[in-house]
Parts: sequence; C-alpha cells; structure tokens
Amino acid sequence: MGNTLRGKKVVVIGSGFSGLSAACHLAKAGAKVLVLEKNEQAGGRARLFEEKGYRFDMGPSWYWMPDVFDKFFKHFGKTTDDYYNLIRLNPSYQVIFGKDDKVNIPANMQELYALFESIEEGSSKQLEAFLKDAAFKYEVGMNDLVYTSGSSMTDYLNMKVFKGLMKTDILTPFSKYARKYFTNPKLLQIIEFPVLFLGSTPSNIPALYSLMNYADMQLGTWYPMGGMHKIVEAMTNLALSLGAEFIFNSAVDKIISENGEVKKVKAGDTFYDADYVIASADYEHVEQNLLDKENRKYDAKYWDKRVMAPSCLIYYVGVSKKIKNLQHHNLFFDADMSIHANEIYTNPSWPSQPLFYVSCPSKTDASVAPQNCENLFLLIPVAPGLKDNEVIKQQYFEQIMKRLEEHTGESILPFIEYQRSYAQSNFIEDYNAFKGNAYGLANTLMQTAFLKPSLKSKKVKNLYYTGQLTVPGPGVPPAIISGEIVATEILKTIKTKQHEAAI
Repeated sequence: MGNTLRGKKVVVIGSGFSGLSAACHLAKAGAKVLVLEKNEQAGGRARLFEEKGYRFDMGPSWYWMPDVFDKFFKHFGKTTDDYYNLIRLNPSYQVIFGKDDKVNIPANMQELYALFESIEEGSSKQLEAFLKDAAFKYEVGMNDLVYTSGSSMTDYLNMKVFKGLMKTDILTPFSKYARKYFTNPKLLQIIEFPVLFLGSTPSNIPALYSLMNYADMQLGTWYPMGGMHKIVEAMTNLALSLGAEFIFNSAVDKIISENGEVKKVKAGDTFYDADYVIASADYEHVEQNLLDKENRKYDAKYWDKRVMAPSCLIYYVGVSKKIKNLQHHNLFFDADMSIHANEIYTNPSWPSQPLFYVSCPSKTDASVAPQNCENLFLLIPVAPGLKDNEVIKQQYFEQIMKRLEEHTGESILPFIEYQRSYAQSNFIEDYNAFKGNAYGLANTLMQTAFLKPSLKSKKVKNLYYTGQLTVPGPGVPPAIISGEIVATEILKTIKTKQHEAAI
C-alpha cells in the first residue's frame, strides 16, 4: 500500500479484530492512526480477564480458517509464529447427543471418513463428495467473494466472481443441500453445526456456507497457546510497531462533520481531528447515536427489520479439580435442536431446554488455570433482545451444569471456586451491541454481500464502517478481512482523487 496516506489522520473507533486489522493496514500505508477504545483493553468481544489464577477469553474460542490469519500477517512480512504458538486440536471437538452417546470429531481425514461410515453406511463417500464441493465454495467464497467491498451489485458482475457465485448454490438452503448427501440425524447435526455460527437456522442459510464445513473438517480446528487473546496481542503489537496509537477507556460521544465530511471525533472532553474515520464499533450505535440525523443512511425502522444473529448467555467458571470426559471443545446436542432454534429465531424467548457449548482450554493449555484445575467457558445461544437478570442466569447455569455433570459422571458444582456470567445486558453495556447481539447480522440470503449495511457512508464521504454488521459478516476471520477491505477502499478513494487532480 506504500505511503499513499502519509500525513493523513485516521481515527478508528473500536479495537475489535476489524478495527485492529484496519489500523495495521492504514498505518502501513503511512497514515497517522489513532484507535479510540471504549474499554480498558484492545480486542472488543475478544477481551481477556484473569481471576484467582484463571485466564478467561471473554468471547471467540474457535480458531478456524488459519489461512486468513496467515495471509493477514504476511501482508506485513510476519507470520503467526512471530507472535504465538499455534497447534491443531485432535479431536477437533466432541459432540454429545445424550447420555453415553458421544462422538469425537478426528483431525485425520481417514479417521473422519471411517467415523461417518460407522454411523451411516455409504456416508464416507458422500462426505468426500460433499467436502470436494465445499472446497470449491471455500475457494470462491474466501478468495473472490469475501474480499469484495459489496458497495453494489456491480461488484459481483466481474465474470470470474459471477461464474463462481452461480456455482455455489447460493439460492439453495443449507438444510436442503445437506440432505442431498446425508440422512442420519447425527451426521446432519454435525454437518449443520458450523452454520449456527452464522446466525440463523440451516434452512435460512445459503448452501454457499458449506465452505464452513471445509474450514472445520479439512483446514482444522486450531488453538493459539495462551488463549485467543494472543491474536489480539499480536495485532495490537503489530499496529504499534507500524506507528498506530491507542487510547483506552475512551468512548466516542460524537462524530462531528461539516458539509458532508467528518472533521472531528469527540471522546469525553477531547476532540480529535480526522481526515478519515473508521467505525469498528457497533454500526447501529454509531449511526443512531454518534451522527446527526441528516447524516444517517439507515433509520431505526431499517435496523428493527434486520435479522440478527443470536446473543449468548455465557459463564466463565473456575473448577478446583480436573474433569474427565471433556475435550477442548464440546457441543451438547442432547436436546431438540428444532425447539431451541424456534425459541431463538421464530418465537424469541428464553429456551426451555437449550443446546449449549463448553470450551475447556485447560485440556490443551496449562497456563489458563491453576495446577490440577479446569477453566470452563459455557455458552447458550439465545435470542437477541431478551431481558436478562440474575435469577434467569442462575437458573440456566444450574440446568446446564446438571447436564454437564451427567455427561462427565462427576460432581463439579461443589468444586467451583470462580463463576461469572455474561448476557445481553453486558453486550449492550460493553459494546453498545444492537439488541444485545453477540455475532452481528445473520448471514441470510437477503443479508449477504451487497445486501448488508454499506461499509462506506452514503452521507458522509470520509466515514467508513467495518466489522460484523457490514461485509463480509460475523466471525473472527471475516472481521479481519473486513478491516483490510475498508483500508483498501480508502486507498482507492485517495488514488482516484490524485488521478483526477493530475488530469
């Protein structure tokens, strides 16, 4: 990117993965980058906290698509090895279907084919065919579509991109597509689980997103020793080395513009000059609360009509003993998925019998818990917009801990020495998250690509957005890519201006 932005002042609001990515790319291009962060540390939803010798990642816990991280650091002449030790998990994760009914998903492909075959005759060949097609979707999705700005439909009329898009079954629901290959309910749950990260039911997610299965099964599930926050530390240190500046505990109150152009950003009693502003904070919050009404592209009705990905009810738990029968990642599918999905997406309500997820990073990494102890991260997907309170949080904690104890065959509750919960109200308080969402917009067909909120403001010419509410969407790898896309768009704008000035 050269020194195209030398001397330009860029203010980045928020230091989640997209903000960190944008800061790095723009600092490399010569900009004077200032990152204003509402909270006390970088990372956004991927913050870290420590209590009683336990170190908890607050948000993301899955490291998928390692090629995206590799590609990011390669831009700066670096590798992930320069910052953290990455290991592949084997098994990738465990799926619990009921009492004494579980499967471990192996990292080795031949073992995975054998596992599928043991559950449904002929499914190993079906899985091979399914993943071959998923590999194509990954190539198209992650190399062509995902790096597109999505400014308008014309971005997708490039012949290579358009042909690729038409071959990705983008108009076919994922659930229908999966059933072309598999009939066994357990295999379907394993195949459909990754798209739950995308914020809707498999029947509302395009089959394009079988690319997630390729990421899961062939590219693998990884873990940076020390925890997911090691990625945040790496990106923050990279940004600092490139000259970016960070100011923490600095919530932005106002974006001040004149004649359709941002001039300053106000945080508390301090005003910061800006040639460009990138909002990596919650898109809806920035538009509805930091901009004057005439500078908003979308109104409140627009946001209310958006289909949001779920929120979460999370528990961070320290246990003063080792626990058997747990892997690093554990999916509890021991309840009816269709009922829970209905309570998230169709009739938003607190779930009657929720599915849930348990991460136990201390199975892999001794540094995240005291000796002979376990670090547990428990997560229940729930509908956004619900009101939480301490009674509700304790009720669900007891419910899922009972099921966890039944699965492990061990008493755990008496050995808990640290417990903290985190729910919708916390997402709102800490991140200004619209309706307390945890994952952004759902990746439904009508909220894919150029149908997402635009990354460039239509009203304020030097204001841009990045992160999970714009392209390419939710998740750590897409957020990192989003930061690069917005940096590229700013550089394109500057080069166009320079070209016009030279004519």
